[in-house]
Amino acid sequence: MQRFSNITGQARHGLEKMTPAGLMSRPNQMDMAIAQPIKRPINGQPLSPHTPVDTVVNLSFNVPFASSLPGPDVAEILHATPKALERWTFPDGADKEAPTHKLPVHHGNVEQLRRLCRVLEEGSQGRLQATVTSSEPKPVPALQRRPLKGLVTNVCISGDAEIVQKMRAKILNETPIALRCAIVDVDTNLIINQEMTGVRVGVLNHLDEIAKYCGTDIFLINPKHADEEGPATSYGNGSDQHFDQRLRIAIYGDPESSEHAKTRVLILIDRILHRIADVMRLELSLHTIICGRTRKNIRLIESASNTAIYFPPPFPRIYGYIPPGAHRRGEDEVFITGDSQECINMAKKKLHELVMNTKCYVKDVAVSAQKIDSILLDRLDKVRKVMETNGSYVLFPSLGSNRGMIRVQGTEILHVERTLREIMALAGQFYGASWWLMLPESAQTNAMRAPSPADIRTMLSDICLNSAAEVGFDKLTFSINGSDDAVKAAMMVIHQIPFVKRAQYQIRVKIELANEHKEFVSGKKNGKINKIMGQSNVQIIFDGFNEYNFYIDVCGAQYDATKNGLDLVEQEMPASISFHVPDQYHKRIIGIGGQHIQRIMKKYSVFVKFSNAMDRGGIGKEDDDIKVDNVICRTPARNAQSLDLVKQEIMDMVEKVDAEFVSETVVINRLYHRELIARMNEIDELEKKWNCKIDFPSTEMASDVVTISGPEYQVPQAVDEFLGMVPESHEIVLPATSQLREFFKSSEFQTEVRQKLKSQYEVDLLVRNESKPAEEAETSEERILLAYTRNNAGGLKDAIDFLVSRLIPYGLDATTVKGAIPRPKSDSFEDSLPFFDSKLLQNAPAPLGTDSPTRSTFGDDASDRGSLFGKIRKPGSISSISSFLDRRKNQSSSPGTGSLFKHASSNASRASLVSMESRDSGYRNPWNDSGVNLPEEDGHNGWPLRFENKSEHKLPFGIVPISASPGDMTPRHDPRASFDSGRPSTSHSTNGYPAPIGPPR
Repeated sequence: MQRFSNITGQARHGLEKMTPAGLMSRPNQMDMAIAQPIKRPINGQPLSPHTPVDTVVNLSFNVPFASSLPGPDVAEILHATPKALERWTFPDGADKEAPTHKLPVHHGNVEQLRRLCRVLEEGSQGRLQATVTSSEPKPVPALQRRPLKGLVTNVCISGDAEIVQKMRAKILNETPIALRCAIVDVDTNLIINQEMTGVRVGVLNHLDEIAKYCGTDIFLINPKHADEEGPATSYGNGSDQHFDQRLRIAIYGDPESSEHAKTRVLILIDRILHRIADVMRLELSLHTIICGRTRKNIRLIESASNTAIYFPPPFPRIYGYIPPGAHRRGEDEVFITGDSQECINMAKKKLHELVMNTKCYVKDVAVSAQKIDSILLDRLDKVRKVMETNGSYVLFPSLGSNRGMIRVQGTEILHVERTLREIMALAGQFYGASWWLMLPESAQTNAMRAPSPADIRTMLSDICLNSAAEVGFDKLTFSINGSDDAVKAAMMVIHQIPFVKRAQYQIRVKIELANEHKEFVSGKKNGKINKIMGQSNVQIIFDGFNEYNFYIDVCGAQYDATKNGLDLVEQEMPASISFHVPDQYHKRIIGIGGQHIQRIMKKYSVFVKFSNAMDRGGIGKEDDDIKVDNVICRTPARNAQSLDLVKQEIMDMVEKVDAEFVSETVVINRLYHRELIARMNEIDELEKKWNCKIDFPSTEMASDVVTISGPEYQVPQAVDEFLGMVPESHEIVLPATSQLREFFKSSEFQTEVRQKLKSQYEVDLLVRNESKPAEEAETSEERILLAYTRNNAGGLKDAIDFLVSRLIPYGLDATTVKGAIPRPKSDSFEDSLPFFDSKLLQNAPAPLGTDSPTRSTFGDDASDRGSLFGKIRKPGSISSISSFLDRRKNQSSSPGTGSLFKHASSNASRASLVSMESRDSGYRNPWNDSGVNLPEEDGHNGWPLRFENKSEHKLPFGIVPISASPGDMTPRHDPRASFDSGRPSTSHSTNGYPAPIGPPR
């Protein structure tokens, strides 16, 4: 029998003679023989082929309870649906420092799982055993991976293979996994009763009915408190106290139930606004297709018919759990709300026309069943984003069904191919590994005896709890599946088991990678693979899987050698970055005969490829093709730090006006989105004028955040003009005097105050009591409303100061004005010179806020936006709805109050601080590999620079990427913050959309 080292040596020396086709597949029996565990004689004793035949299979997996999901703050709750308070809050007298996973709802879920396992075990008549273990995971040293938070619950099942798989599916589909909290903000004046003493009883009753019907827990919560320490407002995000004054409806439940309840709450709000609701039935698989790419078709329908269209979740029945007594939303039900039935009928007619004019292309592709389950549990949100971006639909088998086939359909073959490549890229973020143990036949001592069934279950549970991988054990063979870091963590834990250390074993790790990267990873004449096998004493086999991906098998007889070989292979994985450069600059950057770009590529050992509009399917095929990332830079992960340098050098050759595509967000009340969508023609002209794209969130999201993306130096102007379409108002209250009332009625007030406010500050002034009868106007207060557009909010402070200064001569006491905005501290030198009594350094009062309309950094999450007016006024704790209403009345803040945002054009320099990542393009990398390799030169280390797809990256040895964000991912020497596997993905990141040049091959 040949030794493993001999076989690897022969493969290493003979690999150069193998053709690429021979390397990438297994055409003969010799390769198949190598793929099996290799047995070596130990101390002259023959090895048994396997342990005695045993049908018992052990499978251990973690049940993804959301045990770290906290409940609402009891002090902020205004109303809770029946039994919700007991489930999501600790009882009186409980430890205030108790961890979240001890909440009654999480504890009850674990107990429910234990009961389910006991019932299944008793019903199997002894053919099945199930053990449930819950504990907090221990950190795995030397690995940087997503930390497991809170309590982790594991189930270990032993029995016949088929029954074990069925029980696993039953557990995942009958337990409330992946609980979440959906938030809907609602304006206070919509749900408060006429007496202004509390929430309308009808609204509370309706919330109770929704919670019971959908199987969720719903809380009505007080407004958010302004973060006194945080920044005032982000770039373009006019977020003021108006947003912080909205009540919140928090919906807790499993993904499908919470989505259903959220939609019904949104419809409730529409009905309060006197809109009519109706329903239309459409085939589920057509929803994302008729919506079009980035929901463009639906936006046009909503604009034309003045309606709001709510589509159901695209993945119904993926999680089989249904709360007791709950009802599922029909998977083909599309809710439509509008001002009249005629508007709804118009929307229905247009939707019907879209369906009749839609043609679909369908394609099936094989994917590992284990990876399908991993995608459904960890990457479903990214799949949904891919579907919306490409206007396609992905049909998955149900969770735990053990079926390895998915179906994709779309209106164009190009979009189907892009979707499939993205799904295959997600599958490549998960690894599979096998660990074969080999015992000699004469091993009768305790030292070499196989562990008992109870020991096996304990061992597997410990591995899963601390690695997050799914581990099986059958016939002395570990099978491991999960994300790349989870699989490596599980292997590390297995290696530390004494029983495993004393045995002979062989390890194989399977990496899935896009077919386009075969030569990229293997190197010219397979030089990279030969070198890795020589350095690490491992065997590397390329095995075809399907038309999109192939497997890289890393096999070794020692853990340290296999780990080293795996790390070296990961270092050769493609790291890439893509961005947009207008087509007119391509020739300038490439240079005569390619001399400019060749110099850059040689300098940094990075391959750069350009794609023009014709390569992406023809000019005019897509309206927004001009914004596609059309330049890609690729290099092995070990050289990933050069990607940013290459990008910067390329962008230096582009004029500033087109230099960088960035994305910015503005916060606008979601209910006003409908008014803006109705002005879609104006928005289209704005987009063409500034070469930008404005994306509204989908109706079901109920989000206030609008994304504006485009060239870095154009976005501020586009933001300014877009915010000019958004009206805002601010109310101030003055003590009423007869002298003031007379002045308000004089012509001097019209010319000296109103007209100057309009001409100098773009603010319209309205005296609320001016139009009232004399007997009603004789009140103790005068209310003045200042109206402006969001882009002029930066002048509100000066406008108020101007108004107050004009009213002081007529008996106004400036200190009695409610709603005025105090000046911030005048100068930072004041803190440095507290002991100087100088008239030049006036002692300004301590600042309560800032009127700066921008934050110091960009790209902040919209959920972190602060309230500027809220910071200035510093509202106290809101313990009841009545106290909240009284305080709100005293502050005299209009619901339409806007934030301070100065003219966006003056913030152009601020825009340069935006992250240099390109915007979240709808489709990327739309080209195939040209097949042209760089010439062999010193700077290229002998690897062929040939590629197609974009990747998410992670480098071994602690080099990891920055957290996930719109745009391209570049590995950096920073701790990884992404929830994704950080290893360089096999093909592209979620944001990349590879596709062939022209029709797919």
